[in-house]
Amino acid sequence: MGKQITEMLKGTLEGIVLAILSVQPAYGYEITQRLREQGFTDIAEGTVYALLVRIERNGLVEVEKVPSEKGPPRKVYSLNVPGREYLEEFWTTWGFLAERLGQLKEEGK
Repeated sequence: MGKQITEMLKGTLEGIVLAILSVQPAYGYEITQRLREQGFTDIAEGTVYALLVRIERNGLVEVEKVPSEKGPPRKVYSLNVPGREYLEEFWTTWGFLAERLGQLKEEGK
């Protein structure tokens, strides 16, 4: 898949991370692990952490510092009401795009 998937992920990774947080709160490394479990193996931890800073700054998550056995406290992210609303809009937009792309694919056969 290469470069195309990287470019497409840039526009959708925020929604994907919010979807992960809609299932349960998590800290950065857990989110990265869940992404990898879902097949997003090329996403760097640094990319996830930068995204978490952005969604926190945009008010889409709540952050709780939880003590860690290894080092400083971890920041655990959970989806708040604005985050859930944003995620719902993401799914609506995703559905629209997927439907239109499917139509174009069928027309091109």
